[in-house]
Amino acid sequence: MHAQRDGKWLAVREEARRGMSEIETPQDGALEPRAYTLRARQGPVDTLLYESLGAKEGALLAGGVGGGFDTPALGLYPRLGEELLRHHMSTLRLKYRHSTDLTESVHDVLAGVEFLVGRGLERVALVGHSFGGAVMIDAGAQSPWVTTVVGLAPQSYGTEAVSQLSPRSLLLVHGLSDAVLPPSCSLSIHERARGRKELELIPGAGHLLDEAAERVFTKVRDWLLQELRA
Repeated sequence: MHAQRDGKWLAVREEARRGMSEIETPQDGALEPRAYTLRARQGPVDTLLYESLGAKEGALLAGGVGGGFDTPALGLYPRLGEELLRHHMSTLRLKYRHSTDLTESVHDVLAGVEFLVGRGLERVALVGHSFGGAVMIDAGAQSPWVTTVVGLAPQSYGTEAVSQLSPRSLLLVHGLSDAVLPPSCSLSIHERARGRKELELIPGAGHLLDEAAERVFTKVRDWLLQELRA
């Protein structure tokens, strides 16, 4: 998709620039994120931005019902933020306002995408863990800026929009020893998805995917680099 060529979505970008204000808290260190509170229509959304100035591609990452800046796979999200900077990509980590409310969390993610678009991004990947997998599928199906969605041990509830996700690609990663959300959740999502999709089932990995942290990092990193620059 080349949404930047469509005048309608150029107008959306200009609206994002005008309507989204933020409070910035600078952090020291080249690879350290900066904290932003997005003043979205539904309320303030706390984020951490790893910004590569001039980047056209990037990712938005969020956790599950635990809230906060939750991250699976032994610090996967900060690792991805730092790694994508090395590839001249920006990353936004997002904390939901209401981490058990699917609809409100989708609004938060769409506000995060608008924020990134307002900073010059043209292609955005969404990555979510557990409950966040469903959030990202729903948000991804609604946004023309989203190129790919990654669901890590996602729940199947709330993923009806997966059939409308194409032409965006979809990666699902699930541990076969997940005692919280069984692998059948990802199997169901994968079966209902259209277009480019991939499912990776990992023996011995639980819901947080900590047991396969390095494998998950490599898989997600490689997928993002490929799909964002395809």
